[in-house]
Amino acid sequence: MRVTRLDLSKRALLLGALVASMAFAAPAMAADASAPDLLIRQLSLETLEAVKADKSIQGGDLQKIIGLVDTKVMPHVNFQRMTASAVGRFWRQATPEQQKRLQDEFKTLLVRTYAGALTQVKDQTIALKPLRAGADDTEVVVRTEIRGKGDPIQLDYRLEKVSGVWMIFDVNVLGIWLADQYRNSFAQEIGANGIDGLIKTLADKNQKAANPAAKA
Repeated sequence: MRVTRLDLSKRALLLGALVASMAFAAPAMAADASAPDLLIRQLSLETLEAVKADKSIQGGDLQKIIGLVDTKVMPHVNFQRMTASAVGRFWRQATPEQQKRLQDEFKTLLVRTYAGALTQVKDQTIALKPLRAGADDTEVVVRTEIRGKGDPIQLDYRLEKVSGVWMIFDVNVLGIWLADQYRNSFAQEIGANGIDGLIKTLADKNQKAANPAAKA
């Protein structure tokens, strides 16, 4: 089934809301960040504590929230791998400069999606499912479930172990992996306007998000 740009936008917003809901659901615990499932819990707890401690964030200060997400969550995301997967076969055709710009713009897009969702999430909770992984595995899937009004919603994470550290490189919401859903629209944009065209589209979208008045 073809994913339209409207569907993509809706899924991206839902993704941000669901990921952000982790910050309002994690129980207080001393998590071992060397374990992938406990890393997810630890990130949730640290974000929750930061939100509770900052009245500006609670009031919806987007710049403060972006700063929180950028410092607490994004260091645990392998954006190079995530961006390369989203761009797909075109990634190898991009120059090092283009790859860096794609990564920077994609990161900004996702940070703003996540940050915007943090201003809206209220009472959702998250349940982690048992981790199915061997002691020597270097890539795992941490499966979670978002619970609130309505039916539970699947939210899973792919993590890889790099130099002994677990990093998130993909997220699954409603049965579709993030990289897969962006790959379709990115391929369409590159096919029509080239890699520089995709960079410009992402940059324009981020610029408009940063300057709401520009939308008028």
